Amino acid sequence: MILGMSESPVDPSTADGKLPSPDTPPDAINLNVGGRELAGPNRGFGQLWRKVYRVRLVGADHSPEDVIRRWKVRFSDYWPEGSDFYGSRPRIEPGEVAVINLEGPGGAPLATGVAVIHADDRSFAFMTPQGHIFAGTITFSAFRGDDGRAPGVTVAQIESIIRAGDPLFEIGARLGIIHRREDTFWQQTLTRLAADFSVHGQPVEMESTLLDRRVRWRAAPNVWHNSAIRTTLYLPIHALRRLLGKPKRSKDSDG
Repeated sequence: MILGMSESPVDPSTADGKLPSPDTPPDAINLNVGGRELAGPNRGFGQLWRKVYRVRLVGADHSPEDVIRRWKVRFSDYWPEGSDFYGSRPRIEPGEVAVINLEGPGGAPLATGVAVIHADDRSFAFMTPQGHIFAGTITFSAFRGDDGRAPGVTVAQIESIIRAGDPLFEIGARLGIIHRREDTFWQQTLTRLAADFSVHGQPVEMESTLLDRRVRWRAAPNVWHNSAIRTTLYLPIHALRRLLGKPKRSKDSDG
């Protein structure tokens, strides 16, 4: 379930239930997206978490609609250095499938993606594919604050409902490595978004709630799709293609 969604989710997969793979620049690692299925929280392995990050745009005279409009257009500009978002369309729209290249632990790259399952004037939402670090949904929204803390101020918020995708990612989550990186990533994203609206020094608030402490053992075979393993195995091929000047296939079915 994606909180705050006003419309039915859009399924961007093809007729056989597999995601298409968008065209990407030659330097991008277009992997672990094409040919995969969507994987919401009910298909993940690890403990189920709800995480909320929000920043109050105090002093910025912008409506929630203004914030979402700019957020859709400049989405990847707010990401921390070392992470890239290669969307299939100029702006965030329902049905879009995007390739993501992240900086993993130790600086190693990790290639995965997301699909846009909802978008309106005040929010948009992604769902992850098989092999992603997390199986789940993430919703980006903006609204007027009404809790007595700077009432009427526009608030930008990120809310995720997630499980670690497989046993290996769950180990990283239990050790705190994956959750810390996830928290830092979205806190930095909201800090950059706020700065784009000339809001500086405003803290990013965070809530983290464990919704289900059990793991789903039936999802243990998800490790076959683990994006970290598959990216690591693919890197020598990607480096060789760049060295030889051969363009990488823009549509990768992931076999």
